[in-house]
Amino acid sequence: MNTFPDGFLWGGAVAANQVEGAYLTDGKGLSTSDVQPRGILGPVVEREPGDRGIKDVAIDFYHRYPNDIALFAEMGFSCLRVSIGWTRIFPNGDEHEPNEAGLAFYDKLFDELAAHDITPLVTLSHYEMPWGLVKQYGGWGNRETIGFFERYARTVFTRYQSKVKLWLTFNEINMSLHAPMTGVGLPENSTQAQIYQAIHHQLVASALAVKACHEIIPDAKIGNMLLGGLMYPLTCKPDDVFAALQENRTWQFFGDIQSRGAYPGYMLRYFRDNGISLDITNEDRVALRSTVDFISFSYYMTGCVTTDEALNQQARGNILNMVPNPHLQSSEWGWQIDPVGLRTLLNVLWDRYQKPLFIVENGLGAKDRVEADGAINDDYRINYLNDHLVQVREAIEDGVDVLGYTSWGPIDLVSASKAELSKRYGFIYVDRHDDGSGTLARTRKKSFYWYKDVITSNGASLR
Repeated sequence: MNTFPDGFLWGGAVAANQVEGAYLTDGKGLSTSDVQPRGILGPVVEREPGDRGIKDVAIDFYHRYPNDIALFAEMGFSCLRVSIGWTRIFPNGDEHEPNEAGLAFYDKLFDELAAHDITPLVTLSHYEMPWGLVKQYGGWGNRETIGFFERYARTVFTRYQSKVKLWLTFNEINMSLHAPMTGVGLPENSTQAQIYQAIHHQLVASALAVKACHEIIPDAKIGNMLLGGLMYPLTCKPDDVFAALQENRTWQFFGDIQSRGAYPGYMLRYFRDNGISLDITNEDRVALRSTVDFISFSYYMTGCVTTDEALNQQARGNILNMVPNPHLQSSEWGWQIDPVGLRTLLNVLWDRYQKPLFIVENGLGAKDRVEADGAINDDYRINYLNDHLVQVREAIEDGVDVLGYTSWGPIDLVSASKAELSKRYGFIYVDRHDDGSGTLARTRKKSFYWYKDVITSNGASLR
């Protein structure tokens, strides 16, 4: 097989808080992303009148989306993953009535996509929530937040039911274990019990959103979204193999609940062994039975697990505490490059869930150089994406049902981890820099034309 299946969705993925800017425009409220100006690895900073952050403007997608969507269409996109900024719809999170200006913006965005025959894949909450819910209620640590999220979800399902047929609930929902403020609105020093209770509330909210989507838009599909953190045992020592199994379960349990409708036994044991007692009501158990239609995930790298504590200590400090794989090369940011790992992950998820899969993030962050003639020759990005897509094609040959592929991000944007613009992912270069300088002009990179050929040929041009 040289091509991908008919109807395979090709495109890219962005997040509202990393591209839109316009951070208080048209009635938008403050989000958790707005008070993390240095990214999800940075501190929370209370905003003051007149202060500025790089995400306040980002790449100004809020005002420039028609031009950007035209560029995506030029590449041949059949799908664009976007997120709705929750605080554009409910500025503080607890309002009874939505903000019409925010709703109207996304009406225009979805209409623009429709005009170019691009299918929207919409994430309800992508690494942000209303700051008002954190300050006044304690974020997802408070059970009341479930109701606020359900109101938000039902509002946008009702508003966009004729325009959006593909939805996701929470972006990389398992990231809450590593970045609790970003994931569930809890301070970094929260206990495991507090974090897992907040995660439980979020899982219930996700299931209620699935139920609401099926009720309001019967012809829609709604999925979850996992950070695909596949881990290998560092050695074939049985202790390392079992440790890798356990480490993979720390993120797989989110998918288990969202696709099977109940907590798996291994998590119940983990809670018992660690003295964690969650408040799980009978209503919660019923709600969790509303399961997703498909599994979506991000994939950037793999890591290794070992019981060798000296090696584990050396790995502390990177966001997932991964032990490096001695057989892999790394990007400029230390992210190990493992195309075969994507094929492995696709097979693991398919074997585990037997639900359609959607790769909704995969890409290479790098420092691009603009040549004297204005060209940007990002062959390193082309090689990375080519090698990963070849492995996606192999997984499809293995029998895995893959709905589509949306690269992260098709246009340069503000990175999530450290709020950098110098860490570029796009096929389209944006003239903006970490110090906020630049014209915001868009330029096609070499990879732009490469991806256009891939889409036009439905994957036949891959090497």
